[in-house]
Amino acid sequence: MTDAPAEPDRGPRGTAPFASFEWMVALRYLRARRKEGFISVIAGFSFAGIMLGVATLIIVMSVMNGFRAELLNKIVGINGHIFIAGVDKPLTDYVDVTQALAKVPGIKLAFPLVEGQALASAPAGAGGVLVRGVREADIKRIPAIGDTIRAGSLDNFDTSGGVAIGKRLAEQLFIRPGDSLTLTAPKGAETPFGVTPRIKTYPVVAVFEVGMSEFDAGFVYMPLTEAQGYFNRDGDVTAIEVFLNRPDAIEEARYGIEQAVTRPIVISDWRQRNKTFFGVLEVERNVMFIILMLIVLVAALNIVSGLIMLVKDKSADIAILRTMGATRGAIMRIFLITGASIGIVGTLAGFLLGLLISLNVEPIRAFVSKMTNTNLFPAEFYFLSRLPSDVDPREVVTIVVLSMVLSLIATLYPSWRAARLDPVEALRYE
Repeated sequence: MTDAPAEPDRGPRGTAPFASFEWMVALRYLRARRKEGFISVIAGFSFAGIMLGVATLIIVMSVMNGFRAELLNKIVGINGHIFIAGVDKPLTDYVDVTQALAKVPGIKLAFPLVEGQALASAPAGAGGVLVRGVREADIKRIPAIGDTIRAGSLDNFDTSGGVAIGKRLAEQLFIRPGDSLTLTAPKGAETPFGVTPRIKTYPVVAVFEVGMSEFDAGFVYMPLTEAQGYFNRDGDVTAIEVFLNRPDAIEEARYGIEQAVTRPIVISDWRQRNKTFFGVLEVERNVMFIILMLIVLVAALNIVSGLIMLVKDKSADIAILRTMGATRGAIMRIFLITGASIGIVGTLAGFLLGLLISLNVEPIRAFVSKMTNTNLFPAEFYFLSRLPSDVDPREVVTIVVLSMVLSLIATLYPSWRAARLDPVEALRYE
């Protein structure tokens, strides 16, 4: 019986991928030593850059999302989702049309209104306003008005003969419920000498606060019948406003309206009226994302430079590890772990920092404004009375994943260089 041939010696097989040995060496390289101080500084800047880049991205995108959501809520909340105007003949049958619209699925509120421009004046000053005539039952159901009364009351609005005004207009004119407001419209009574302006004084019965400075300073509501007489509307209305249960369900609502209303009408919606405004917001949002993502990219490139210098400094260590049996794959994974640790930990730190600030951005703004005695968010410039923030989980996940991917990609070339290092050349001059 012959002995079986001996199996040829294949040499060291190396450690398993990402074994504890590779993690131990990689983490030792991350710790600062006196002669590697400059490399540690670069690693620190890389960590800080990625952390600040990710945090800034999350904060800025959350604030821009908050701006869009708040503006959409305010603009749509006071103006309605769909607007219906008459064609060929005035909307004198607005009662029948409104009742037909109320039966359409998906419509929450439909009401007629009379709209016109006027000059609002008081002893303390004057300013241009948009006057809207609505019924008491309807104004109480408009969320942006009925739920935001800060002074006075809308009870008996139809018979009060008074008007409801925005809080900023009341502050500008120094008036409150019970005071008088004079409205001047350019088109009044017709005389032999032409059309004269119509001037009439109304008591202020209520003050509302939408939260958007443009609306709080420029809107005045009066009873529908009073507005019809004031703007020379002979039993008709300017339009019928429609509020939907879901603002995005425009097409379904359009189809239902066209089936329910038989008379000629023209339909417009909030997307058409505010297309340019929200389009600009979307472009700014995308551009800011790209610009701020460059911060993370620059920090990732710092990881490349830091790892290349680390490989150069540790060339003798790499050569010794190779002669002791470490494979090229093990060497590559060691430096991959070293670089990726900076990027991943920096990303997670930025995620936590960005989330913390995004969820508390308004208290932080108020605190900074109080400490510096300055108004960092003037409502007359930014339309809103508070700094909004809306954290989108999908965007946050996208930012975190992109940052981690960039960090991993940045470590590939230096790690490959370390794995390709020739032990003989590295030890020749040691």
